[in-house]
Amino acid sequence: MPGDFPTDERHTRRALALAGRGRGSVEPNPMVGAVVVDAAGAVVGEGWHERFGGPHAEVNAFAAAGEKARGGTLYVTLEPCCHHGKTPPCTDAVLRSGVRRVVAAMADPFPKVAGGGIGLLRAAGLDVTVGVGEADAWELNAPYLKLLATGTPWVIAKWAMTLDGKIATRTGDSKWISGEESRRRVHELRGRVDAIIVGRGTVIADDPLLTARPPGPRVAARVVLSASGELPERCQLRTTAREAPVIVYTTAGNEGKLAGWAADGAEVMAVRVADSRRESGREESLSARATHPTEILSDLGRRRFTNILVEGGAGVLGSFLDAGAIDEAHVYLAPRLVGGAAAPTPVGGVGVERIAEAFQFGRTEVEVVGGDVFVRCRRAVTS
Repeated sequence: MPGDFPTDERHTRRALALAGRGRGSVEPNPMVGAVVVDAAGAVVGEGWHERFGGPHAEVNAFAAAGEKARGGTLYVTLEPCCHHGKTPPCTDAVLRSGVRRVVAAMADPFPKVAGGGIGLLRAAGLDVTVGVGEADAWELNAPYLKLLATGTPWVIAKWAMTLDGKIATRTGDSKWISGEESRRRVHELRGRVDAIIVGRGTVIADDPLLTARPPGPRVAARVVLSASGELPERCQLRTTAREAPVIVYTTAGNEGKLAGWAADGAEVMAVRVADSRRESGREESLSARATHPTEILSDLGRRRFTNILVEGGAGVLGSFLDAGAIDEAHVYLAPRLVGGAAAPTPVGGVGVERIAEAFQFGRTEVEVVGGDVFVRCRRAVTS
């Protein structure tokens, strides 16, 4: 069956849209969508990977298509798997379906697949096309691909600020800078990530709960960074540590200060201290020290966390920026002016000396959300 690029592209776009429905439910697996088209060109089945451990997209699409798949084409956003995991190989389902052609947006770099599925289908006599919609497929699964390549999760930095770049007044008041619709969006995001990170200062100033309300498909670990090991004796995170996970990262030797937190159900982890000024080659003395983002991301990656949300404060966001660890930024810009030289800004840390050294995101989207302006920026993703 010869290829038709406009038709292939149209069905692949539909498969990519279906794949996105699994966001937050399938990680650390990739999001995958599939469309089955019969020999006459009609769509006869659709499916997506709906939950971790559940049937894959191809299996769901073939279940919908039934015998109508014979002689047709499978459009899928990722190379069909060829190994036994939590489910049987999808290549088996493809061969049983009777389709004659497979169009995959991209190969799967997962070591147990990595071209094996494509090779198996071609060896069985199927016409296999790879690369239609590849850039969009990479963009869709950038967090999965990063975890595979680096062993660390995708990092989303989030903050709300006024038109003059303030996240609170000079007295520390910050409720609420953004509007109700923006805050609802943030709760939706919380319900799709594996961890939410804040610093000691945020715990003291805001006493946050850091849960998704209403709940989403995932229950994120609430992560607190405290290099000194000093945290409040009583706060919402500590009192709810047995209801939703809490991880506290501190520096070696300070774990004992957090014995009460551990007794109440929090996990306490020791990591090395980041000296970002010394690491960047500066000579001046340190005025601030923090737990090292690289160490934290490595540990979260070992837990197979795919997406994490860094909510602040400025010191934590600054340490992640200084470490080059931010992949995506969600910024809510409120039409307010606060003023005041002492009013805090969203990102601290050391920063760069020249504008030419500033981190440049590869893709930007702007949207009006209620009365706020939402800006979403993502690191450039390349295949």
